[in-house]
Amino acid sequence: MLWPFNHFRKPRLAPRGTIEAIYGMIVTQAREPIFYRDLGVPDTVNGRFDLLLLHLWLLLRRLRTVQGATELSQALFDRFCEDMDDNLREMGVGDQTVPKRMRAFGEAFYGRVQAYDQAMEGGGEALASSICKNILNGTGMDQAKRLAAYARDTEADLGRTDEAALLRASFKFPPALPEDVTP
Repeated sequence: MLWPFNHFRKPRLAPRGTIEAIYGMIVTQAREPIFYRDLGVPDTVNGRFDLLLLHLWLLLRRLRTVQGATELSQALFDRFCEDMDDNLREMGVGDQTVPKRMRAFGEAFYGRVQAYDQAMEGGGEALASSICKNILNGTGMDQAKRLAAYARDTEADLGRTDEAALLRASFKFPPALPEDVTP
């Protein structure tokens, strides 16, 4: 006889498949070669991590405006944490070190969210400066301006996306660098 213990679990509004689909879109967009080839993002573990954070932040920022998306946002953050934990273990990081590294990932995430939110509200070159510092290691302000323009365009594109499409994972990120993006 099987015991139905699943009633003790917190129900999810978004099915696991939706969470996986959205997280997969974030990862796929963050891996677009143009970011590394043309925008100066270091093609390193840290560079990929920072682009993943940027895209996760952009989507979570949009989901803040969607009624009933709190659990989806939390599920996406949890999926990000699972992914980071899995990656650390695949890289051979020991069980004793994983919690410390996960704490550092969490601090990086929250620090960047705060910095990017403030920069987005600050306007001007604030976002480019924040991106230059956090993603481009303090170099390449011209590339940081282009990446900031992409982030602003992505935010606008996600803002125009129907809320139901966001919740169903039936949306797309805009092209990594359309020709008409100007800093």
